[in-house]
Amino acid sequence: MSEPAPLFSPLKPVTTAPRLWTGSRFVADPWRVIDDSADFPIGGYAIVSLARWRADRTSDAAFSGPVGVIVQPSEALDFETDDVARLAVIALAFPKFTDGRAYSAARRLREGGYAGEIRATGDVLLDQLPLMLRAGFTTFEITSAATIRALEAAPLPAVSRVYQTGAETAVHGWRSRRTAGAAAHR
Repeated sequence: MSEPAPLFSPLKPVTTAPRLWTGSRFVADPWRVIDDSADFPIGGYAIVSLARWRADRTSDAAFSGPVGVIVQPSEALDFETDDVARLAVIALAFPKFTDGRAYSAARRLREGGYAGEIRATGDVLLDQLPLMLRAGFTTFEITSAATIRALEAAPLPAVSRVYQTGAETAVHGWRSRRTAGAAAHR
């Protein structure tokens, strides 16, 4: 017996131009991803590939301003050799929402002492945001039209119970409500 044919083909999610969300609101994004063959902008604020960063980071002329790096899931930053402290932003890519390797990378960066901006890029969806904040992400480049509409309409959905500590850098309302509630029951 053969598998029945679906009545409709799956709908592709509606995407839009990327918008940068900071965990509480949308802001203008001063950073631009530049191609490996492009010149570095005079004022900086460029995000380059990890390969370009590794090739040019020792040259003062190569990067004349704030610089960031985009890290693909198959790549790994090394605190010792990659001069991570010089990076103003580290963008971790989510090629598909089901690929969770960037969660681990963000957590390792925070536990290793990186205090700069960790950005989630790619297939970033609404239900992932609270967990990404707990993993140490600080900004989110969102292209999902549904996620953008939901964040504009209402605050971020809360995670009410957690079993382990997170690597988040900011205290969020949902954490303070949970902490305040626990203190009231003592």
